[in-house]
Amino acid sequence: MPNLSGGQFPSRIGFRGTEDLGGGLKAIFTLENGFAPDSGTLNQGGRLFGRQAWVGLSGDWGQVTVGRTYSMLFYTFFDTDVIGTGQFSIGSIDPLILNLRNDNSISYKGKFKGFTVGAGYTFGRDVSNAGGPGATNCGGENAVDSKACREWNAMLAYDAASWGVVGGYDTYNGGPGAAAAFGPTRSDQSDSRWHVGAYAKFWASKSWRGLMRRKNESNAITPRSDLAYLGVNYSFTLPFVLDAQIARLDVKDSPNDTNLYVVRGTYYLSKRTAVYGAVGRTTNSRGGGDSLERRRHCRHKRVPERCHGRHAALILTDKTLSSLRRRHAWSIAGAFLRSDDNE
Repeated sequence: MPNLSGGQFPSRIGFRGTEDLGGGLKAIFTLENGFAPDSGTLNQGGRLFGRQAWVGLSGDWGQVTVGRTYSMLFYTFFDTDVIGTGQFSIGSIDPLILNLRNDNSISYKGKFKGFTVGAGYTFGRDVSNAGGPGATNCGGENAVDSKACREWNAMLAYDAASWGVVGGYDTYNGGPGAAAAFGPTRSDQSDSRWHVGAYAKFWASKSWRGLMRRKNESNAITPRSDLAYLGVNYSFTLPFVLDAQIARLDVKDSPNDTNLYVVRGTYYLSKRTAVYGAVGRTTNSRGGGDSLERRRHCRHKRVPERCHGRHAALILTDKTLSSLRRRHAWSIAGAFLRSDDNE
């Protein structure tokens, strides 16, 4: 049973709780584990609770949390990217979208009528050195370098009955020992992303579009890129839903661009169980740097002019992939599980 990036929703198990402290104030916590059901191994750099691990306080004014939390940029994709964080998502083009979590962070998020505001700050965004985009070895909290691995993020959204708009920002500094393939390695360099998106609902359908602009100061050759996407969702009958999305990564001052096309159908067997199939295709101009399958050319210096920074560390050919899977979710007394396996 191959592990293909978690299917529609990456598998997880977790616990959440709330205690009423009186006067509208509540104590809250969440512990959420990510795992690979085919092998039983832990995801997110081998962390026990790699998806979320935080405690906080909430009230009418919003909530404040401390621990391992999501960047506010992550929340800006909730209503504008229906493919989400699973296989064939725009995270295939920019892996940070799938790993917008921060260690040692403090975050605030509040909802006021139709508006949602949020902000976060971390003293060291990633303490794991297990490797990969979810474990980049940038723990920060360096006594001689106060800027190392610091990160901050913010979001502002407005949701009406049938439409919504959202904007978000995330920027982080590098640090000594940080993985060069996934961003800066020096604290005087930053990797920043702006994201704006919008959605609208029409009868049984929903459409959305978004644009994320990136500036990576550690990439002296092609530091800027735009990732644009457009999608539609339609419910043909009560149990069947069809999703489609196109996305394009435009690397500025470079011909190395990537296009991604996705179609996914989901059939709900019950409220908690569904089967779904998806087909995704990428096309790459001059070997653009990202896709559904990856192979490292920079390791062998086959394309040395494109081996600087994350825009070009992953080079691959055009590819079409498909999958058929099932998913199941349950919750009981504050515990929850979502499993996503191959058929």
